[in-house]
Amino acid sequence: MIRDEEFIRGNVPMTKQEIRILTLAEACLEKNSVVVDVGAGTGSITVEAARMAPAGKIFAIERKAEAVELIKRNVEKFGVSNVTIICAEAPAGLSSLPEADVAIIGGSGGKIEKILDTLKIKRGGRIVVNAITIQTSAGALEYFRNHGWNYDAFQVQITRLKKIRAYDMTQALNPVWIITAEKD
Repeated sequence: MIRDEEFIRGNVPMTKQEIRILTLAEACLEKNSVVVDVGAGTGSITVEAARMAPAGKIFAIERKAEAVELIKRNVEKFGVSNVTIICAEAPAGLSSLPEADVAIIGGSGGKIEKILDTLKIKRGGRIVVNAITIQTSAGALEYFRNHGWNYDAFQVQITRLKKIRAYDMTQALNPVWIITAEKD
């Protein structure tokens, strides 16, 4: 796994290392997986997925121009060549993509149901949603329940050690719901 400080950053949210580890563990990627990363931000999940699936194809969907540039720079920095970056606000841009083995949703812009409706997932494929808002969590869970997906969820709260002079303090990161659904 790549440490957070190794990614090129800007004023764009980034999925933190501990959350990336859990998310990618839930994704169950294989070497040839086709992955869609919705709300790709800085591209931290995109890059990690591209390294885990070197014979696969990773599609990064991001609506913000600054973030798209950061994704490009991080893809170049880490030398992954199996990434296609699409500048679009999901669900736009999703319908033209091939069926995916895995979709990872890190940002939905309040359109989680529409995004889930538009994604094309292979039978036996997975969706992993990282949700920091109650609305996204509730929307994803309701969608999966109503559409007959097998799903599970857990919330994780990461607290890091922060050194301040001669002291060690704890610094909490935002809690994140990680919701995983599998298509029968």
